[in-house]
Amino acid sequence: MTTASDPKADLLFYLQSARDALLWKLEGLSEYDVRRPLTPTGTNLLGLVKHAAGVELGYLGDTFDRPSGEPLPWLDGDSEPIADMWATPEQSRADIVELYRRAWTHADATIGALALDTVGRVPWWPSGKDEVTLHHAVVRVIADTHRHAGHADILRELIDGAVGMNEGNASVPPGDAAWWENHRGRLERAAEEADAGRRA
Repeated sequence: MTTASDPKADLLFYLQSARDALLWKLEGLSEYDVRRPLTPTGTNLLGLVKHAAGVELGYLGDTFDRPSGEPLPWLDGDSEPIADMWATPEQSRADIVELYRRAWTHADATIGALALDTVGRVPWWPSGKDEVTLHHAVVRVIADTHRHAGHADILRELIDGAVGMNEGNASVPPGDAAWWENHRGRLERAAEEADAGRRA
């Protein structure tokens, strides 16, 4: 027998789990490691957090006529492209993390105050195609945050080998360095064999 669920509680649970995972990836790292670009497009851990803060304040604030009052100069029309995806030396890790936490509080207040079928308007979407329900906006933010938490998981593994959803859940089978090296080698051989077979 299943029990009835609370849709808002379900949405908030999955949103918060993604938020927590994203911040956990910063723990124990140097300023350099949280900021350094690890992909050709510059993806970095602190930039993902900065971006996620803006996403929440936009979709779960401005969209529903609930501006946060938080200054986000990197999202102004005059800012350079993707300025929300990296932190300048003057933007401290503590400030960005606290901005993200304030974004959570603001977003959660919006979710608490409004019905899920409330219609808002996304300011940066084209006119006439800019309406969205709160339910849709929350699902969109959950999807975006989990996507970036996945990016952060890969970046963190590249930095120091740490993996997992949170401190208590590595979400991978146990294995020492030798086991993982052997596993990776096996996958490499399988890829080479499949490629050779396809070209034969």
